[in-house]
Amino acid sequence: MPASDVPASDVESRDLVVRLPGAPAQVSRARTIVTGALGRDHPLHDDCVLLTSELATNAVLHSHSGDGGGFTLTVRASAAGVRVCVEDDGSDRPPCACRTAPRDTSGRGLPLIEALSHRWGFSREGGCNTVWFELVHVTVPPQWSR
Repeated sequence: MPASDVPASDVESRDLVVRLPGAPAQVSRARTIVTGALGRDHPLHDDCVLLTSELATNAVLHSHSGDGGGFTLTVRASAAGVRVCVEDDGSDRPPCACRTAPRDTSGRGLPLIEALSHRWGFSREGGCNTVWFELVHVTVPPQWSR
């Protein structure tokens, strides 16, 4: 991520970058890595693990990463929130947040990311796809809980 894209609140962030083989078993490992980076008690843990699982699965199933390649998982955590990126080994088409029919057995990953994340996006550079999402900490004022 270019420095100009980093919010001011993320200046004191922690980055974890791991390259994983493009095998289905590595999706579970990606979830474990996110858990290790954030800790189970982190308020954004569950959503981060779920959305990371979707991105890692997409890298393995829909890109050249699953054809003997790999993918890179980046986790950036700060006081403001969490950003997760998955860079794959490229694909013939860009990622698509297409809507699916009710009986389709796949195609819900990016719409799920779109629904649960604060922001998300992708880029295609050098033959690779990088898909990312951000989740932010939200503090609810005490008077809203009455």
